Amino acid sequence: MKDVILWTGAGQIGMAIARRIGFGKTIILGDKSLANAQKVAKIMNEAGFEVHAYETDISSRESILNLIRQAQTYGEITHLINAAGVSPSQAPVETILKVDLYGTAVLLEEVGKVIKKGGSGVTISSQSGYRMPALGAEIDDQLATTPAEELLHLPVLQPQNIRDTLHAYQLAKRCNGKRVMAEAVKWGARGARINSISPGIIVTPLALDEFNGPRGDFYKNMFAKCPAGRPGTADEVAGLAELVLGPAGAFMTGSDLLIDGGATASYFYGPLKPTH
Repeated sequence: MKDVILWTGAGQIGMAIARRIGFGKTIILGDKSLANAQKVAKIMNEAGFEVHAYETDISSRESILNLIRQAQTYGEITHLINAAGVSPSQAPVETILKVDLYGTAVLLEEVGKVIKKGGSGVTISSQSGYRMPALGAEIDDQLATTPAEELLHLPVLQPQNIRDTLHAYQLAKRCNGKRVMAEAVKWGARGARINSISPGIIVTPLALDEFNGPRGDFYKNMFAKCPAGRPGTADEVAGLAELVLGPAGAFMTGSDLLIDGGATASYFYGPLKPTH
């Protein structure tokens, strides 16, 4: 039985991370689209990895549990790579909250129950979580510790309190960071670690769609006016994930790491600062 990596979200960032840490391990890949998961698994398998693809809906606890059960038939789960999610341009408010917020909370909870001692996980969040004002200690505590099945009933997450899909996405990513902190305590009881990474604009097929879509000028302006002056690459995110997931990151848990070319810094203290 090999060590097993559980990987959700068959996109460029997840694949770049899996390629960094996946050699010699069995990789279980879950994606909403089985065809997409199989396509990515084929690329990985033809590069010498062992990847098995499954259809998985992370907005469903039963679907997550089924993926975990499949993974456990190959061995013990030693790593989690959660790169699943939908963007503000892709989905309505309800779907964003169900997938990015609730789904991530359930995944961290369920994997945390079975992760091998010494194991580690990373969930991909977003710079968007840094763009909102502070929500206050009470709401932060609610986002961190409310049982997952009750999360979507919180007042802050009700439709009348959410302006649009971007606001929903920001709330989801803020919640991700708080859940990672709370889950790190539980994972620590098993001798395991969990962190999140918040990328800025990363060039992926999805991002290219965004660049050419109605919000394209907004995104192009963001990376043009950030200190790095460019978007990032999936491999740059994977380099950070490799550190966080590996022995060099052994003292890191419950943290969120921002990798956005300085866009957030520019948003607060530079040319991206809102004028209103």
